[in-house]
Amino acid sequence: MSKKTGKRQNRKPDVTKEAGYYRLKTQAVKDLVEADESNSPEVSEEELNKYRSGPKIKLADGVKILILKFWFAGAVCFFFIWGLSGYMADMLDTLFVTGIAMGIVTDLLTNNAIRFFEATPGGDDRYIMVTHRGYLSFFLNILYAFVVLFFVYSIYAVINFTVTRITGNTDTIPLGVGPIMFGLFYLGVDQLLIKCKHTITDIVRKAQKVN
Repeated sequence: MSKKTGKRQNRKPDVTKEAGYYRLKTQAVKDLVEADESNSPEVSEEELNKYRSGPKIKLADGVKILILKFWFAGAVCFFFIWGLSGYMADMLDTLFVTGIAMGIVTDLLTNNAIRFFEATPGGDDRYIMVTHRGYLSFFLNILYAFVVLFFVYSIYAVINFTVTRITGNTDTIPLGVGPIMFGLFYLGVDQLLIKCKHTITDIVRKAQKVN
């Protein structure tokens, strides 16, 4: 026992090996601190994707934006049309408050969330009616929300009138207002108006080039 212990105590550490290990670690830390775009090795996109986390199903940015606009419209319907229906007897009062809420949500939440997906500044403006930023956009989005609500209300009125005339049942409302259908109608009208805006803009731009 004593001989083995003596041999262990007399064993000297490999100074050369430890010094090399220390230099290796020091160089690694130095490389990490001085790393930037100029001296970093290029890594393929395929290699980077191995270390990226995210959902397996990839959605295009346009699909994400449409889902986002649908969700916010449905949420406004849930909290204001459904939430205030028991407190406001007049439907016009409910629509007035909903229009203000929808305009505020569009200006502060929806449009800013859409801009979050932009690859370049202004890249997703084609999904936004009021692209101007500032205090003016706040009021313009409220006015725009009233316009969209008018068309959505008209869609409900036409559908209910048509179904009532066909069935002859006037005791119930065939299609009530709900977050899902309201969100789809609001999204559809919104995208149609934005499409009309772009079409008119293109016509005016082409006319100016001709002149």
